[in-house]
Formats: sequence, C-alpha cells, structure tokens
Amino acid sequence: MKDRPWLLAVLIGVCGLQSLIVALNQYYGFGGLGRVQPVTATVIPPLAWVIFQVTAVRPFSRSLDVPHAAVPLFAAFCVVFAPMAVDVVVCGVFLIYGGLMLNGLRAGPDGLPRMRLEAGERPELVWRVIALALILSAVNDGLIALVLAQGMDWLKPLIVGGFSSLALLAIGILGLSQSLAQEPDDAARQREADEDPGVVEEHAALMSRLRHLLNEEPLYLDPNLTLARLARRLGVPAKHLSTAINRGSGQNVSRFINDFRIRHACALLARGDSVTSAMLESGFNTKSNFNREFLRVSGVAPSAWLAQQVDAEPAGEAAPAHPSESRAS
Repeated sequence: MKDRPWLLAVLIGVCGLQSLIVALNQYYGFGGLGRVQPVTATVIPPLAWVIFQVTAVRPFSRSLDVPHAAVPLFAAFCVVFAPMAVDVVVCGVFLIYGGLMLNGLRAGPDGLPRMRLEAGERPELVWRVIALALILSAVNDGLIALVLAQGMDWLKPLIVGGFSSLALLAIGILGLSQSLAQEPDDAARQREADEDPGVVEEHAALMSRLRHLLNEEPLYLDPNLTLARLARRLGVPAKHLSTAINRGSGQNVSRFINDFRIRHACALLARGDSVTSAMLESGFNTKSNFNREFLRVSGVAPSAWLAQQVDAEPAGEAAPAHPSESRAS
C-alpha cells in the first residue's frame, strides 16, 4: 500500500501540466504548443488506466503495463505524419480508456482486491468519476470539431476551458478521495438457481474457514486489510473468496468484514470505552464510515446504542455483545 500514493500524485501532476499547456496554447498565444498538446493529452488515459490497475486490482506488470506507453508515441507519429487523424486519435484514446475503466468497475468494490476494505465503496466511486472524466474529455474534443466545422471558432476557447476544468477537477478528486462517502447499494448479487451443488458446498466450506480464521485471528481490526490479503491467508483466489462471501452472506466483502468490526466496537463500548476509541480499535479510520456502518448494522447511531444500554441497566439486562440484539429495545 505504501508505494501507491505517489502514482496518484503523478497522475494529478500530469493533468496539471496538460492544463497549463492548454492555457498557454489557447489563451496566451504559444502556438507552437499546438503540436505538443495532443501528445501530452494522450498520456493521461493510459496513465490513469495503469494506475487504476496497479492501485486497485493487481501488482505492476511490465508485460501488461509498459505497452501502454505506445499510445502517446503513436499520437506523436500522427502529429508529424498524419495530422488529419490527430483529433480522431485523441478522442478515441479517451473514449477507449474511459470505457475500459468503467468495464473494470462492473464487479463493484469486490473487484478491487487491493483497496482497503475499510474504505467501503469510496474507491469505486472515485475511479468511476475518473472514467467519466476521460469520456467527458472525448466529448469535449467532439464538440470542438463540430463548432469548427460550423465556422463558430469563437466557441472553441469556451469549450476547451470549461470542459478541461471539469475533467481536471474530477481527476483531482483522487487527492480528496477520503471526502467521498456513499451509502453502499443494497442490491444483492444474483444467484444461479441451477448452480452446481458442489460449488455451493465449496463456498460453504470456504465461509466456514473464513469465519474460523477471523474468530481465531482478528484480522478485521487492521484498517489496511484488503480482499487480496484475506484471500492469501486462506490460499484461494480473491475472486473466489469474494464470490463465496457474496453468496454465503448476501453482502459484499466490505460489509461482511464491517459486521465483525461493529461487533467488536460494541464490546468495547459496553465495557466503557469512548466512541472514538472503539472506532479506532475496531479497524475504522473515519468517523463517518464508522457511524454509517454502525447505523446499518444496529439501526441506531453509536450514541443512541449506548443510551439504550444505560436505560437497560436498571432492569438488570446485560449489555448485548452485538448491536443487532439492541434493536428490540
């Protein structure tokens, strides 16, 4: 995890450089940058794709990642030898990589095994915004070509400035990803009605092993826990474990792990720990995520849950170990 943030800084830096080149070319008369602008523009989509893969999906691979460097080289070739094709190439590059990223996100947060489970669905949301920003940039190029064809050259600076600002702002969200929080979608993953009984038994056995592991070793207390790390401990592919959890619990991996964390937090609250202490010692980094997950599991906020335990004490009721037990109060 420690070797990844600099990659995001590189992407934001490249976007900032492209913004500067666009401004100098469009507004300050540095016409010579017109041949550089499409080349530097085509650096952004493949770079975003590689960073997405290395940050969220898999380790860096020379055979898979280095070939993407050919994209800006091809754009440079077109600038020199086929200038009429440059606009089509730039637009196509942004569309293709934006589409690839959206396709890679179809599996939801469980398809991002290298992301921290504590982050919930925020990483998926951030990368989805980035993918849409790439597609938005392609729309920008298309509109510019259209207004030029219609002889409305005066609109070009407005389109370039407006769309570039929006796209770069969206990509800059990477640096502010901790502020993005969204209630996870409750849509359950479809189950195959005629699924092989052997697969059902295999998933049940894997779930049993997983629960035993988490009961013996509270890995869920580590806020940096990832699906990939959990799968390595069990000696199974991350996708296999994700599917087993989806079908065995009806939840995604993040919610499944957070159930264990909330159970642990309730035990700490019941013994007198503060809400902040219980949050940090249960594997949560942000109070917003903790409160949201606590509310999802228990139906009440942590402070309300504590108040319920205080009200129950005079009646001689023991504080429940799991918040779901307090719902009847």
